[in-house]
Amino acid sequence: MTASPHRASPIVLGAMSFGTIIDEDISFALLDRFVERGGSWIDTADCYSFWASDTGHGGASEAVIGRWLAARPGVRERIRLSTKVGAEPLWPGSWPAHRTGLSPRAIAQAVEGSLSRLGVDTIDLLWLHQEDRAVPIERTVDGLASLTGSGTVRRVGASNHPAWRIERARAHAAAIGSAPLDALQLNATYLRVRPGTLPPGVVHPFGVLSDEQRDYAAANGLETWAYTPLLSGAYDNAAKAIPEVYDHPGTARRLAVLDRIAHAHDAQRGQIVLAWLLAHGIRPILGGSKIAQLDTALDAAELALAPEEIAELDGAV
Repeated sequence: MTASPHRASPIVLGAMSFGTIIDEDISFALLDRFVERGGSWIDTADCYSFWASDTGHGGASEAVIGRWLAARPGVRERIRLSTKVGAEPLWPGSWPAHRTGLSPRAIAQAVEGSLSRLGVDTIDLLWLHQEDRAVPIERTVDGLASLTGSGTVRRVGASNHPAWRIERARAHAAAIGSAPLDALQLNATYLRVRPGTLPPGVVHPFGVLSDEQRDYAAANGLETWAYTPLLSGAYDNAAKAIPEVYDHPGTARRLAVLDRIAHAHDAQRGQIVLAWLLAHGIRPILGGSKIAQLDTALDAAELALAPEEIAELDGAV
């Protein structure tokens, strides 16, 4: 690969389907293009994608990334790896009732497996994939402390956790002098679901970025990452319906504003959504299986919305 002519992109490449739905050749091509375009963060999980694998277990995504790194000498210095632990099924078909969870022992074993599959000795950002109320959050933080203390993990974050548990975890980290959780990963997009509903694919009760979580992150300097920001292509693909949970009057108003601003920039709706998230300091995670989709998303990071456009998008409620 040639050196990137682009500035570092704030977009994250989501590798959930690598090695299962997306074959290895296409996965490598997407990874190559992402780095060529200035991308740095690659996001995966130890459980990806157990629901699409032949074994009923995850690990395929990390293994593909590991083989890609091995085939691209020097690229590890140009990228940062983010993976998650806690949601891998204990045995095929056991999720969600029986998963590895977030005890110190489970975290240590999961990280060992991730390091082996990725072929690296350090994880740049380790996420707690979903909360585990069978384990006190303080015990989970103790497990993370040993990993950050040894340098095996550089940063820690939490996905699909309520704000109060993040606060409790951070307080315990401060008390024991360990690295605190400094990032949140949640479902977020421009449209909003009806109260009491969850978007397709979100099974966690605290999986959708709320105003409280957003306020908490901003007040405490936590980085926020957004998964499924483009509704799996529904903003721009006429063959994909916007999910029913977004069917309310506020959606029509938001889409009207989105259409006006997209037209003004000669851009797609989804590109404006990404630009809007970035304007609010939220890192979008992009999946997809086509180079063209990736390029379109990366182009959105170069799109500068005017303050009045951001205000109009914010106010369309």
